[in-house]
Amino acid sequence: MKKKLIVLSVVTALATTSLASDINKEMLEQIKALKSQIEALEKKVALQETKDKELEKAVSNISPTQNIQQSVVNIDEKRIENIEKKLNSVQKTATDAKIQSANDNLKWDVDFRTQVDNIQYKHVDGSHSKNKSLLTNRLWLGAKYKADDNSSFIGKLSYNKAFGDSADHSQSNTNPGYANFDWVTNENANDNSLKVKEAYWLYQDKTIFGADTPWSISIGRRPSTDGLPINLRNDQKENSPLSHVVDVEFDGFSFKVDTENILGLTGSWLKICGGRGLTNATPRFDMFKPAYSKDEDKNVDVDMLGFIAVPYDNGQYSVHLNYAHTWNLIGFDNQSMSNFNNAYGQYKMSPDANAAYNLQMNKPSFQDVGDMDFVTALFMTNGIGNEISDYLDNTTAFASFAMSRTNPNSKGMLGSTDSETGYSVWLGVNAPCPITPDSAKIGFEWNKGSKYWRSMTYGEDTYSGSKIAVRGKAFEIYRTQKITKSISFGLSYVYMDYDYTGSNSFFGADGTPVKISEAEGSAVKEAQDIRAYVRYRF
Repeated sequence: MKKKLIVLSVVTALATTSLASDINKEMLEQIKALKSQIEALEKKVALQETKDKELEKAVSNISPTQNIQQSVVNIDEKRIENIEKKLNSVQKTATDAKIQSANDNLKWDVDFRTQVDNIQYKHVDGSHSKNKSLLTNRLWLGAKYKADDNSSFIGKLSYNKAFGDSADHSQSNTNPGYANFDWVTNENANDNSLKVKEAYWLYQDKTIFGADTPWSISIGRRPSTDGLPINLRNDQKENSPLSHVVDVEFDGFSFKVDTENILGLTGSWLKICGGRGLTNATPRFDMFKPAYSKDEDKNVDVDMLGFIAVPYDNGQYSVHLNYAHTWNLIGFDNQSMSNFNNAYGQYKMSPDANAAYNLQMNKPSFQDVGDMDFVTALFMTNGIGNEISDYLDNTTAFASFAMSRTNPNSKGMLGSTDSETGYSVWLGVNAPCPITPDSAKIGFEWNKGSKYWRSMTYGEDTYSGSKIAVRGKAFEIYRTQKITKSISFGLSYVYMDYDYTGSNSFFGADGTPVKISEAEGSAVKEAQDIRAYVRYRF
């Protein structure tokens, strides 16, 4: 019995240590030594058992009157006690290592994607722009740490880069344009630096003020890209807010409370969200102003406040609402745009030093142009009908309706000093692939935006411009395939047909909607993107 207990203890210790990631060399050597000692003891006991069987056989062949004294297995009890002590010590060390590995370290996950895009643009003047093989690598390093049952830290580092250097060496950030703008810095193919995409703490509890009402609060650089329903074609878990109106990186806070027990509405919850998209503060060691003081010559703070609500969610059918108000949005004013366009025209006709200097001096800068409201209503079903078929049970469909409304100051928004309202509708379906329904998904999405439609979807996962921002029509067909537990493959085709210009611009005169049939110069009339990728996640 003692032998079995010893062996069982060793197996347990070895199983435990195999789970710890930082078992040191000394402990491994101890385990090897103990295994050798136990093997020697097992051989000794096995030899003695063989002798005992031979003795029993001999006893059965002699007279019962014969006085035979059975041999007793003499095992060094002191030696066994020493081994037991060593096993206890090793097991304690392994347990401590397991605790440290499981609870006291960041938990990392990896999402690495290699992608090729074939991008084609058609301009109003009949010319074309294209890139038949844009090769990119995107890396996400996720980090999580749960200090206790209520509080957690969550972070994500990001790298997004085209293969090699670029023709104008902008991969070194010498001339990135707005590609490294904070709202989209991790969504554009840029240089080879590793940036922070997410970093926030999260506190959760099951009761609030004594009531059985789950709630949570979070502050930091929050997961504000890839929300519902764009996450379906991106083949990943949804974030917040709803991606029909907001899909950008953002620093802010959220407070969420489950309202099912309060309102009696199945699966209902409410989340208050807010944050700052631009901070007006003088850099430290500035020659003319105190550190981090307000600079009246620069853009004022850009703030956002709103809510996300789910009034109903029974696991199959759900309704999602999103409202947001933003203050002091940025863009170019009409006069600056006019001066720049004139200077650019002169430079194109006569590219001399004077024209180049004039062009540089008339380069527009962002201005505070006004406020804006965004509203979204999303209706989603995870499964069509009630057990009609396995195929329909695993099909997701959605319909999303959104509105944007400007509140401009004297500089004007979207080319107008009046308040303008834009609308957008977005429909989609995501279903098992008929060929390989257990490992692949196919999807189709269609959306249409009006003349003054404006979304904050600059962080959409695309290299050809946000399809959701289109003032016109767009559709996408895609397929995602799970190859192994950690490797997947994706293929998609996006087509965008613009009715008006300015779809991917900011909120000033640069976003002025001009009818495509009346537009001049190199305005994009149509765009398409065929992309294929291999993605590794663990």
